[in-house]
Amino acid sequence: MALIDLLVKLSDWFWGPPLLIILVGGGLFLTIRLGFFQFRYLGFIMKETFGNMFKESEGEGTVSAFQAATAALASSIGGSNIVGVPVAIALGGPGAVFWMWMTALVGCATKFTEICLGIKYREVNEEGEYVGGAMYYLKHSPIPILGSIFAFMLMIEIAPSISTQSLTFLQNAEQIGINKYIALAFLLIVVGLVVFGGIKKIASFTEKLVPIMAAVYIVGGLIIIILNASHIPEAFGMIFKNAFTPTAAAGGFAGAGVAAGIRNGIARGAYSNESGMGTATIAHSTATVKIPAQQGIWAVFEIFMDTIIVCTITALVVLVSGIWLEIPAEQAATMPALAFENTFGTFFGAGLVSFALLMFVLSTVIVIIFFGEKQAEFLFGHKFAIVMRIVYILFIVLGVVLNLEILYKLLDFMLACVIIPNMIGIILMSKEVVEMKNDFFTNPEFYPGAKKK
Repeated sequence: MALIDLLVKLSDWFWGPPLLIILVGGGLFLTIRLGFFQFRYLGFIMKETFGNMFKESEGEGTVSAFQAATAALASSIGGSNIVGVPVAIALGGPGAVFWMWMTALVGCATKFTEICLGIKYREVNEEGEYVGGAMYYLKHSPIPILGSIFAFMLMIEIAPSISTQSLTFLQNAEQIGINKYIALAFLLIVVGLVVFGGIKKIASFTEKLVPIMAAVYIVGGLIIIILNASHIPEAFGMIFKNAFTPTAAAGGFAGAGVAAGIRNGIARGAYSNESGMGTATIAHSTATVKIPAQQGIWAVFEIFMDTIIVCTITALVVLVSGIWLEIPAEQAATMPALAFENTFGTFFGAGLVSFALLMFVLSTVIVIIFFGEKQAEFLFGHKFAIVMRIVYILFIVLGVVLNLEILYKLLDFMLACVIIPNMIGIILMSKEVVEMKNDFFTNPEFYPGAKKK
């Protein structure tokens, strides 16, 4: 326990000023260096991604640009969107949502940088598939050892992350009367069948699953928000006010200071959209594209869908329903399910959240196992990656016995050890990304507006 207490204290320190500076400050630096492209070209980017998501990809790669994006989105739209948000609110107050938004807005530039570098430095493995990610581009950075540090820390971090996802689902399954061991068996069988099919199987699975699971959850959440429309102004007022002032204790909420709001908002924001983590590039590096920035613009689409839409809906559901004042922090994972249950009843309400959560957990666990394998492959070769695949599946089972709040604290510490080397590397390599961005937005083949120049 002494070791866990130490790691929790280190985690709290990391997610104060150090991570605020490197994640938000680093993202702001990249936003400025890339000319605020995520705001200047937002309309075009959404048209090229959301508007052309089923368009056939041209160029070199293993899967389509859309399949790569949905695989990456599947890892970020997960338990963090449903339970990470209420955990952030329970531990940091409504102001934590504001800091999630800030992390997302500057995170667009961070994630764009990661994806562009991932495409540029990807390689072909012994199976004939394109592989890439932060570990590959970091070994080409001015500090090559960052690649190995990143790969090792992420390979370790993936294991408890899987347990977190598993625990999240099992808690909500029990909420609607499903035996947790039956739920666990189902999760193990489906994950096992898909992950042993390789990246093409994973991409095909997530291509179909991600749009469905997002739509089901979004529609249900919007109905709750509309039914509680009179509380929307109050909810937004709390988000903005408590971002800069402490949140007083009320009901089952114990109260929170500004530092707790910043810490939990940034941490959950990083988990929700993965900007700065370097993980999404592992999926994006398999995409069929002609030039890096062609895939890089999917970063803006992903963060918009993930944090600005899905996480905001979860936050408003928890706030406008008042459920955040009724449930203690250690049970924060159940807040969305209870809010849905209060509105739609046990079968349709809590059942809907549990279904969406099942979809989220399935897609997330499947994709992050693939991410973890690629770290093992980078460090120790393809055969060791297969061993890690089995180890990761075993960590699904550990979700039965672990404590959610402590698990999140430990994950925050390990995630910091992943983010720091990645952020240092991409900031040092940002000049390359400016050139890739210019190659895209000054080329009429990719950006029609370039013709006017």
